[in-house]
Amino acid sequence: MTGTYQTLTVDLSEGESEAAQDLLHESGILGLEVRDREAPVMPGVRAPVAGAAILVAYFEDAATAQEAREALAEAFPSARLTLAEEAQQDWSNAWKAHIKSVQVGRLWVGPPWDVPNAPADRVRLVIEPKMAFGTGDHPTTSLCLGAVDAYMADHPGASVLDVGTGTGVLGIAAKKLGAGRVVGTDNDPVSVELARENAEVNATPEVEFSGKSLDAVRGPFDLVVANILANTLIELAPLITAHVKDRLLLAGVLAHQKADVEAAYVKLGLVPEPGAQQGEWVRLDFHRG
Repeated sequence: MTGTYQTLTVDLSEGESEAAQDLLHESGILGLEVRDREAPVMPGVRAPVAGAAILVAYFEDAATAQEAREALAEAFPSARLTLAEEAQQDWSNAWKAHIKSVQVGRLWVGPPWDVPNAPADRVRLVIEPKMAFGTGDHPTTSLCLGAVDAYMADHPGASVLDVGTGTGVLGIAAKKLGAGRVVGTDNDPVSVELARENAEVNATPEVEFSGKSLDAVRGPFDLVVANILANTLIELAPLITAHVKDRLLLAGVLAHQKADVEAAYVKLGLVPEPGAQQGEWVRLDFHRG
């Protein structure tokens, strides 16, 4: 590759790091480098101080980088933000070091290059992350994977809808754990294409991945999962609720957003159950009353 790209370096507290990473992913980044206590830096690279994190986001053009900077400045007033232009390098493989495999319940979820380390006694999901969200190692994804595993253990053959499917990891997991009909939707064509590729790799080509809007999807479903951002969950509440036959799992919600998201679904007649929390992220569980 030749030419230049834009970088936005974000210095902020470790507690704000995950939410800032999600905002950056939403803003059209080419790649993201995370430096924190869980990701030791290379020699000669500036490391964060204790209790802090450094995010380096890569953008194709200055306008997109500036928009991301403004969004971060508004969301994280105490963050230090630095825009720069750099010569392009071959970073396409460097990010792989930050993608970790996870084991949740009966599942092992990991990238292709980590398959040799997968234990033989787990249901194996191989997920190529590329530029879509959902490799399994993010708290919101692992929170959902655990609940999907538990539900499928008690409801073999259940139908499943995965809203905002990203890489397709939750829908594919449900299918490999014994689901019947599985549908995954996403409004990003790149995600839909990648989810279909991942379904082929995992020998679950019958999972229905598409860019259909929810009102065009035939339902209802025994289990509905939506791992997307809180404001979108609130906006889509009527359409999501209409597809819930038995159980609903919502993620992508920060602890301080929980009450607003829960209220939107309770208002539509769903009954909340105890969910789960990992760090600052929560999973909200509901059943049909």
